[in-house]
Amino acid sequence: MVVGLIIACEVAFWVLLAAGLAFRYAFRMPRVGLALLLCEPLLEVVLFAVTAIDLKNGAEPGWRHGLAAVYIGFTVGLGHSTIRWADARVAHRFAGGPPPVQPPKYGTARAVHEWKVAGRWILAALVAMALLQGAVWYVGGDGETGSLRAWQLRMVWVIGINVLIAASYTVFPKVSEQER
Repeated sequence: MVVGLIIACEVAFWVLLAAGLAFRYAFRMPRVGLALLLCEPLLEVVLFAVTAIDLKNGAEPGWRHGLAAVYIGFTVGLGHSTIRWADARVAHRFAGGPPPVQPPKYGTARAVHEWKVAGRWILAALVAMALLQGAVWYVGGDGETGSLRAWQLRMVWVIGINVLIAASYTVFPKVSEQER
């Protein structure tokens, strides 16, 4: 049930995003579009509640509960930037908006950009880890929490990889052809 709900939440995320942008730009109803976009966090609240109820009803904590926490964390950390990314492109393509801002390609500006991206991924992983820890405490010492702990370890890897990527742009900045 939890896996099906995760899939439904992901599909609903993209449907709400498409509908929100359609109402905002195609139908020229920006308030309705904004209302639809503001419904996005409700998906995570529903997923969180269903996962908690599933655990409360005695379900063995498993990979699906961990996946739910990770999905919520990643939506918190990356959802807003995804919506902004899509909004800029739809506004440019269909509403005569300015071209989307491209990330810098070289030097310190690129390193700063990469640290911002890493920050979003780190936030996502930290939220997921906090939810996973909450689930471990919720289940208590009597339940098998190994799968939840395994998800926490995966989130440590996500943090480490993103720090390494951002640090590589700091230590070895890309240089344009003109600067060589």
